[in-house]
Amino acid sequence: MKIEFRKAVQPRETRALMAFDRRVFPASDRFDAEYWRCCEAWWMLVDRVKVGCCAFEENYIATTGILPTFQRNGLGSLMKAWQIAYAKKRGYTCLIANARQSNAASIALNKRFGFRITRTVQNYYEEPNESGVVMRLDLTPAPSSSARTTRRSPRRRAGTGSESAE
Repeated sequence: MKIEFRKAVQPRETRALMAFDRRVFPASDRFDAEYWRCCEAWWMLVDRVKVGCCAFEENYIATTGILPTFQRNGLGSLMKAWQIAYAKKRGYTCLIANARQSNAASIALNKRFGFRITRTVQNYYEEPNESGVVMRLDLTPAPSSSARTTRRSPRRRAGTGSESAE
């Protein structure tokens, strides 16, 4: 099995990213075309098949998703490890992620990789209204890169920032 990560080509792949969202997330947690174009999106390919996707807004992990038929096979852990390695290579000193409070799998996955809960935001998500759990991972920058810290808050869109774990 060959696993690789490939940067999504915007705007050419915006529709493919939106179609992927429809297969992984409920309607309220999907990105619109404009938001996808603001993010740096990456595909996870297994034997050249798009099985996962993640997107960054600087040091904020805007989304992480694995197709349901590929979940619970360790691919979520592999993607999380890749996200952390990518952030270190970019020189980020931290990563921020969030998930619906009911998304125990995503929260547990982040915790396994050292993320800690920094706060819970009441009614962050819509349809259904639900609190969002904000998590942070402090990173040690890679020796060859200059350290960059992004302190701005992640841009909120209705029902965004969900992660679909392994």
